[in-house]
Amino acid sequence: MSLESDWDAMTPRELRADVPALGDAAYFNFGAHGPSPEYVVEAASAFIADHEYGSAATDPYGHAFETYESVRERIAAFVGSEPDEIALTESTTDGINRIAGAIDWEPGDVVVRTDLEHPAGILPWKRLEREGIEVRVLETEDGRVDRDEYAEAVADARLVCFSAITWTHGTRLPVAELVKVANEAGAFTLVDAVQSPGQGPMDVSAWGADAVAAAGHKWVLGPWGAGFLYVDRGAADGLAPRAVGYRSVDDPNASEIEFKPGAKRFEIGSTTAAAHVGLVEALDAIDAVGLDRIESRIESLTDRLKDGVPADRLLSPREFESGLVTIDVDDPEATVERFAERDIVVRSLPHPNGIRASVHAVSTESEIDRLVDALDAEW
Repeated sequence: MSLESDWDAMTPRELRADVPALGDAAYFNFGAHGPSPEYVVEAASAFIADHEYGSAATDPYGHAFETYESVRERIAAFVGSEPDEIALTESTTDGINRIAGAIDWEPGDVVVRTDLEHPAGILPWKRLEREGIEVRVLETEDGRVDRDEYAEAVADARLVCFSAITWTHGTRLPVAELVKVANEAGAFTLVDAVQSPGQGPMDVSAWGADAVAAAGHKWVLGPWGAGFLYVDRGAADGLAPRAVGYRSVDDPNASEIEFKPGAKRFEIGSTTAAAHVGLVEALDAIDAVGLDRIESRIESLTDRLKDGVPADRLLSPREFESGLVTIDVDDPEATVERFAERDIVVRSLPHPNGIRASVHAVSTESEIDRLVDALDAEW
């Protein structure tokens, strides 16, 4: 099956029309799950059919490995890296765990994370505390990192983990600047970038991080299971994954383990490429709309939403930073339920105490107005 797509230019409205799940619902939960266009699901299904139905006449391993390579090339082009710097994973959590398991930790090593992290950026380090690793949590305010406090926290760190766009406030952290400070301190830098792909242009090479974990099931509108992990070539050489399989090594029958160069050492065994084939279709659709156009429309729609929210209720920045808008309500979980009865989909957050609306370019002005009206009824 070819992964090459011939896409014409597309508008956000046309992209929305291709997503069966949206229908008449005012869906504002793209920061958790972006429903896929029909052709994304069809591409994933077609790969499975081709792989299984043709396996008696065509080498299924050859078919899979050719697809891995094509997918890796497409993801690399989208995020600004080289193909050998991309590993195919299941999710952002999966990618973070693969890095956590590839470092030769020693008791007393320090991991620094912010208090803005998703459980994906919390639990792997909590697990390491059992091995004598110190996890240092950098406290923040309003989704912002104090640069001086950050520099002090990472001064003796072995690894630093933070998000490019915070899932709590929708703030954009200064990734390249934070990476530079950590690198100067000799720390490994790992960025959770799951909220970035599909919201606007991104360039992992410009960030300069050692590793970036992400996935395509949110703003890109790809399937679940289509995660990816960027690992800088030089950084990969010093990493020895604990999970190892025939895809990780140069020669699986050799007497000694010799990891493949680059990020491929983080791929383990026989996995279906179906979700990633679907991701390629999703990436092509996003590019057909244009990332600059997507970002501009998200800005316009979030401005419209914020204009309808009292200043003391808005927990995200008033000026545009991302499509994630967090709003203070008295009872977040009950509010989510009431909104769902009106076919308005948002989510509650554990912190800060509020609801989060994820506004995509495929959202509409009328949906924003429905959300504002529903919020007015809450207050």
